[in-house]
Amino acid sequence: MLPHVLPLVQLLLIEDTPDDARLLQEFVQNTQKPKFVLTWTRSLSSGLEHLAHTSFDIILLDLHLPDSVGRHTFTRAHRLVPHTPIIILSGTEDETLAIQVVRDGAQDYLLKGQVQRDELKRAINYAIERQRLLNELDTARQREQEAREILALEQLSQLTKTTITAQLYGLPPLRESAPDVFNLLMNRYQVLMENALEHRIYHVDQGVSKDLRTLADQLGFLKAGPRDVIELHTQALKSKINQVPLQKAQAYVEEGRLMVLELMGYLVTFYRSHAVLTSPSGEVQ
Repeated sequence: MLPHVLPLVQLLLIEDTPDDARLLQEFVQNTQKPKFVLTWTRSLSSGLEHLAHTSFDIILLDLHLPDSVGRHTFTRAHRLVPHTPIIILSGTEDETLAIQVVRDGAQDYLLKGQVQRDELKRAINYAIERQRLLNELDTARQREQEAREILALEQLSQLTKTTITAQLYGLPPLRESAPDVFNLLMNRYQVLMENALEHRIYHVDQGVSKDLRTLADQLGFLKAGPRDVIELHTQALKSKINQVPLQKAQAYVEEGRLMVLELMGYLVTFYRSHAVLTSPSGEVQ
């Protein structure tokens, strides 16, 4: 039994030989279940441009193109769309190359001139299904990793009942003592996370470091400590990753690791520059 596939399949064919392309077009045009919508391009660069702007369900890729030859052809396409299944269509029976590209992530390696319509249809259906299952597995693994990271942060914030600063000043954690202020700071931190991600993607300076330093000063004046920073980061991260797709959630997690360390460092700098001696009652000596 064939796996369940999409009723309409968007297919990108990257093939420089017109006769081979026409034959493949005839194959897919005569197939009704699923129905294929085929886009044909003759070079890898043109194919990559299509992939950058359009979502496809599957790619049929010739490894020997005018602007790219061999294994590198697959690598470049797969790097751009790692979650889209790719079937290699080659005019050369190269067992070593076939093994290499399948190990690299290609779903299949078929020989042009030998593949028949039913075989091609079956290969496409199975490739789409296998990639779907792989994508679901990757999603589950990443969500599990995110959950473990957040759990670790929450456990870290609970290692002591009170923060170092609270021990010095007799104050409870900021989240308990001033929840409204904590939420305002958390919202500000979320904005900084968004700005940091934009800087990472588009290389546009958003002044994140300067704003983190300002946030650290605000935390310092509120006599916040390491636990408060961790709780601020954890709550902001949990809120963010629950609102966005998996890929962006993973980017928030990765960028957040750097941000929380930077914020912690700025808070330490604040306390060093505003160091005072206090009596047990909290009065300045």
